[in-house]
Amino acid sequence: MELTIRLKRQDEPPPYSLLLSADSSQLLVDRYLSKGDCYLAWLGEELAGEFVLLRTGPDTCEIMNLAVKESFQGQGIAKEMMAFACEKAREQGCSSLEIGTGNSSLNQLALYQKCGFRIEGVERDFFIKHYEEAIYENGIQCRDLLRLRLEL
Repeated sequence: MELTIRLKRQDEPPPYSLLLSADSSQLLVDRYLSKGDCYLAWLGEELAGEFVLLRTGPDTCEIMNLAVKESFQGQGIAKEMMAFACEKAREQGCSSLEIGTGNSSLNQLALYQKCGFRIEGVERDFFIKHYEEAIYENGIQCRDLLRLRLEL
């Protein structure tokens, strides 16, 4: 079955189950949803994933949230969405695309690097300062935000 990626229509509710699986702060999710474009990835009639693309500078876009439904993970959907996001960023005249992830998000960090992103910087204690509850993944406390960049 072919993956179809399209902009979320205004009459469609945000896919919070997916959005909050990638970012547990609804306050932050709502903030960047109001400023960015939410894209939905469909396999047939079923929503398989989403990402939010936000213009953050004159030449830069950022993927603010990227999630694939658990039952569809491991099928290359995230890679297809990343390629689509690159295409959309280029269409907007951007020369670079950024994405952030937690220090404990080992699978996401590997995926982004496989897609050509390089670590650009670290925001120490980002998740301690901006999230009320501690986040743990892979037995590691999520403390720092790793910023990655891809030159388009």
